[in-house]
Amino acid sequence: MGASAKNVTPLIVPASIRRKAGFKPGEPLEFRAHGGVITIRPKVEPADDETPEQRRKILRGVRKGLKEIQQGKYTLYSSVAEMAADIEAAARKRSAARRKK
Repeated sequence: MGASAKNVTPLIVPASIRRKAGFKPGEPLEFRAHGGVITIRPKVEPADDETPEQRRKILRGVRKGLKEIQQGKYTLYSSVAEMAADIEAAARKRSAARRKK
């Protein structure tokens, strides 16, 4: 059953948030809700040569990766400078730990 005009509520996203998220005005978005959190992301249309099973496999991998990020197995950086600073801090910490031995 498709969405009708009756149950669609316009959502206004501030321009600064759209820029940070990389959303463009009028771009179709996908909403997901889980555990009290709403996730908004660009709606991705499957490629013409992609089967539904391939799409499901890709999405499973993406969900697994996001779960691992949430579990702290990986760190996401917003810039190369942020990553470099984190690496340098970890190196200083290791060096200090070696000197204590």
